[in-house]
Amino acid sequence: MLNRLNVLPRDARDTLFLLAVIAWVIMPQVGNLPVWCSLLAGGVLVWRGWLALAARPLPGKWWLLGLLAVTLGATLYTHRTLLGRDAGVTMIVVLLALKTLELRARRDAFVIFFLGFFTMLTNFFFSQSLLTAGAMLIGLLGLLTALVNAHMVVGRPALMAAFRTASWMTLLGAPIMALLFVLFPRLAPLWGIPSDAMSGRSGLSSTMQIGNIASLVLDSSIAMRIKFEGRPPPQPDLYFRGPVLSSFDGREWRPLPPGLSQRMPPSSGLVVSGTAVNYEVTLEPNNRPWIFVMDATPGTPRVPGFQPTMTPDLQWVVDRPVTDIVRYAASSYPNFRFGPVSAKGNTLIGLQEYVDLPPGFNPRTLQLAADLRRDPRLATAGAATLAAAVMDRLRTGGYRYTLAPGVTGQHSADEFWFDTREGFCEHIASAFVVLMRALDVPARIVTGYQGGEINGVDGFWAVRQSDAHAWAEIWQTGQGWVRVDPTSAVAPSRIGSLQRLQAPPGVFAGALGGISPDLVARLRQGWEALNNSWNQWVLNYTQSKQLDLLKNLGFESPSWEDLSYLLIGIVVFVSLCGAAWTRWERTQHDPWLRLLARARRKLVAAGIQVPPQAPPRELARQIKLHYEGAETARGQALHDWLLRLEHLRYAPAAPANLGARARLATLRREFNQLAWPDR
Repeated sequence: MLNRLNVLPRDARDTLFLLAVIAWVIMPQVGNLPVWCSLLAGGVLVWRGWLALAARPLPGKWWLLGLLAVTLGATLYTHRTLLGRDAGVTMIVVLLALKTLELRARRDAFVIFFLGFFTMLTNFFFSQSLLTAGAMLIGLLGLLTALVNAHMVVGRPALMAAFRTASWMTLLGAPIMALLFVLFPRLAPLWGIPSDAMSGRSGLSSTMQIGNIASLVLDSSIAMRIKFEGRPPPQPDLYFRGPVLSSFDGREWRPLPPGLSQRMPPSSGLVVSGTAVNYEVTLEPNNRPWIFVMDATPGTPRVPGFQPTMTPDLQWVVDRPVTDIVRYAASSYPNFRFGPVSAKGNTLIGLQEYVDLPPGFNPRTLQLAADLRRDPRLATAGAATLAAAVMDRLRTGGYRYTLAPGVTGQHSADEFWFDTREGFCEHIASAFVVLMRALDVPARIVTGYQGGEINGVDGFWAVRQSDAHAWAEIWQTGQGWVRVDPTSAVAPSRIGSLQRLQAPPGVFAGALGGISPDLVARLRQGWEALNNSWNQWVLNYTQSKQLDLLKNLGFESPSWEDLSYLLIGIVVFVSLCGAAWTRWERTQHDPWLRLLARARRKLVAAGIQVPPQAPPRELARQIKLHYEGAETARGQALHDWLLRLEHLRYAPAAPANLGARARLATLRREFNQLAWPDR
């Protein structure tokens, strides 16, 4: 590309190269920008490129003012404000594109460069992935190349020469940036992430609407990565708890209102048994105050920078939304008992909300519950027996697990049990809980993640958004809340093995998969392991890791002040080394030329103008002319000294009893003793 640009006139070549770099910097933002913003910015860049190729004049100020007014109006209409992250990024992208229509002088180019650097940084407001970092590194090299090229004002320098200079500058700055990255104190997260928008995609939300989504798009992005200590638990035990939904209005499940949910303290009846499972979680940003741990986790997870608390429903939450990658450790017990074990006395309080159903919804499901109760075997049965009967109906009734169940009407549970007989985990869990409540069994929905797959490259378990799941909990006398996963009765492979419903592959992945499915799996695991390393060592490089580094360096109880002192000490040391290197480099320059330059400066200070390239003989001639007819002895001494200086460099041979270094030292001493002319 650089070679093709070199055949154009320099102005057109430089402009097109800069436009290409701007387009590269903006391109990762397209998915986060309003459609009109992407179209406007792209149209302006194409227009400016055509003007450069056709050597047409740039548009007048009224064009620019009109486009600016359109930008302000559209931004205000789209975001309802001109402030904030989203509106600000929209404005900066359009302003960067519009500024190219004013590219007339080098000052305008510098403004575009700095706007480009800032726009490049805004990409990290939305993603800090390895792919984004690599793309922005290319953008950085492109902007630096354009900046270096703008300083080459003479002639028509090749862009490749500017690129080599920019690359060398980047390499020289890399050690400094690495040092600042490792030691500069981390006080708070810098970047944010976009707002949550899970509707229509696999993932978690704080509520669950039944029947509004005709088909579910599997999102295979990573939700979190797990590193177990020792042998991981069996696949059916990998339940990572999220929001608990207990209030149902007929269409939507929600958590209980705070006043009701607080009736039962978090530690009420929590009893764990067996061996703890110790693991470490690397949680991707979710813009929610949720952290995910396995059922059940009695001890507080160690989340740096956050204050975790347990809700009465055993969900762990933190004091603010998770807008950056966080890593935390936890210890969980797959065998546990939770909640009141008896429905006598005051312990009945807090359970009535789990049997309530909205009137006027799902009449056929209510009738099914009445029919089950009329069965002599179930008339006086407990919760466990009733749940087993419903699970048996799911296993034998021709029900199917699908991602495309279609849109359901007002009576979603009725349609599942009697009409469609298919759905994904939300449909199945909701219909199950509605039926259990109709049977007067306290029941609720628990959302979270179930399962995962191990990456054979780095040994981490990857839990994806496509592993988002919904299951049920029923209350049983003598046991409290007990997990029941109705999806396991419809699709056992969804719970008990590594099999999952897969998203349709793209064209490239589909072509590779047709040739070698194992190759696609290995490539994917390798890429995810690389991304995990980026998350672990770069994005998740927190202050705790910095302090651990100081401990390894010998600090007993390091603090951020020690970190600052160490950074300042290294900066001072490097500065002293740089000063010493500069002084050493100066000594490597030709000392004869330095002495000649000192003599030239003396003559210039006296008003004797001599060319910078004049040799010592020319300086001696100027001295002779200056002292002609007066102070001939003084002038003759200077004249002879300059000739001996020239002789030192150009004489065919030096005296046998005196080396060149010693002769130069003698001339240097005589220089300070001579009476140089003055004004």
